Amino acid sequence: MSRLLYSILTIVLSCVFATGASAQSLSAEQILSNSDDVSNEAPDLKAMVEMVLIEADGDQSVREMEIYQKGADSRMMRFLSPAGQRGIGFLSLPDDVNYLYLPAFGRVRRIASHVENQNFAGTDFSYDDLSSFRFGDEYDPSLNESTETHYILELTPKSGISSEYSKLIMWVRLDNFYPAKIEYYNRSGDLWKVLEQDDIQQIQGYWVSMGREMSDVISGHSTIMNMTEVEVDTGLSDDIFSQRYLTRIQ
Repeated sequence: MSRLLYSILTIVLSCVFATGASAQSLSAEQILSNSDDVSNEAPDLKAMVEMVLIEADGDQSVREMEIYQKGADSRMMRFLSPAGQRGIGFLSLPDDVNYLYLPAFGRVRRIASHVENQNFAGTDFSYDDLSSFRFGDEYDPSLNESTETHYILELTPKSGISSEYSKLIMWVRLDNFYPAKIEYYNRSGDLWKVLEQDDIQQIQGYWVSMGREMSDVISGHSTIMNMTEVEVDTGLSDDIFSQRYLTRIQ
């Protein structure tokens, strides 16, 4: 073996072993904490969203919505079209406080904890899926496997946390700790839903998934969310994350 080839092989093996050692050095709790940090790193975010609902038979319907988010604590989303959905909004605040606004009834109602598993406005995202929180606050993680590209975590609800999910399997990217995929299992232990987050871009230094798809493997229905006009760190006012603002129809 030539000296040059030997040197190259040594460098490659060193990198491989270093990567493996790094993966093993992080605990499941650290990986999940890093993932939560990356997912919520932007001080605030606002975006337009094209939402596509796909029926089991392939029929599709398209909606447009706006999303506002501040850290990991507050999120507001509201439909802009079509006319039949316009103004329907969802507000998530700290301490598991969530509100729904239905223009047809003209009032805001708080979402009770026992119905947070219900889907929002015919999508495949439940109120709980859309609420703002850190996974590490509600789930205990264990590291199932480390691949060349992802950490694979198994998350189970913490003691005292009520959840419709018996466990989650989360694929966390090695390069930036962004959660690329999450499998949701129902209380019977069967796979229920799969969330895939792709087109992960850096916007002003913050990682953002521009495309998300939640698929209900039981019903065959799925919901795609494609974000456009994304802005981060603009200094969003706290007034946006209020019941009063939720009732405003743009």
